[in-house]
Amino acid sequence: MYYIGVDLGGTNIAVGIVDENNAIVKKASTPTKPERGADAIVADMAALAKSLMADLGISVADIGWAGVASPGTVDHQRGVVVYANNIPFLDYPLADNLSALLGGIPVHAENDANAAAKAEAVAGAAKGAKYSVMITLGTGLGGGIVIDGEVYSGFNFAGAELGHVVIEKDGRQCSCGRKGCWEAYSSATGLVNITKDRIADARRDGRATIMEDMIGGDLAKVSARTAFSAMKQGDEVAAEVVDEYIGYLACGIGNIINIFQPEILTIGGGICNEGDYLLKPLLEKVFYVETYTKEGTPQTEIKIAALGNDAGIIGAAVLGRH
Repeated sequence: MYYIGVDLGGTNIAVGIVDENNAIVKKASTPTKPERGADAIVADMAALAKSLMADLGISVADIGWAGVASPGTVDHQRGVVVYANNIPFLDYPLADNLSALLGGIPVHAENDANAAAKAEAVAGAAKGAKYSVMITLGTGLGGGIVIDGEVYSGFNFAGAELGHVVIEKDGRQCSCGRKGCWEAYSSATGLVNITKDRIADARRDGRATIMEDMIGGDLAKVSARTAFSAMKQGDEVAAEVVDEYIGYLACGIGNIINIFQPEILTIGGGICNEGDYLLKPLLEKVFYVETYTKEGTPQTEIKIAALGNDAGIIGAAVLGRH
């Protein structure tokens, strides 16, 4: 049997055919163009899936089920997207509508971060763990919790918004309306903002930093890579930025470990490309400073997520497994 996985984003719709070993056999994508409305988006999902099936020489009879990883609050029991702020879904019956376009096969739907967490638990860095948590460091900070192999999303399907726990009361303004959210400090956006602030401080204090040359003196050109790149070249201000950023990241991860005590916590997102420059100091801060269970008990294992950009497709495709 094969399974269809759909990773819906604000920019692209990615669809893949996944086999019984959780491997993507073939995939394709198309622009989302959310301004067209929900029905047009779902029609594109179905069209991509049918095109991939035709390329592989398989039919709906060979498909066990389809799954969709969608932004927003998703009632996975009914397959309804309750709300998504950058996709035109409001109490939208996503599963039923896609199923109707795919010959009536079962369709499951889940929040995209939750689906990615399930993908890592089933086929990625947390494979084999009963209890795992995944965080994704992107424009925002996404999270997913897997307990006994099932995604936890609370009674109202809006749970696991891990990026919106506060780590600094009355701190940086977060896009959610609160101040001091973990997301405001530890997302890629948070790292960019910290970098900009420290470059501005260096200008005021007369401290030299090669980050100025890297951005041509234009703070708008700061990226999540700027501080790490300059730190690797021995830049002192950049090293302070990275240390501050990792401190905030460790604080939030320590909170998550103290609450859930997962066997494995995986970290995804582009910042993870920094490898040991991120992970080694992070582990030291987490386990020697931030966690309650420092000695005498098994420790949570922190890993870089394994599935990368395929996590959404694979996570959607395994939603029918229990």
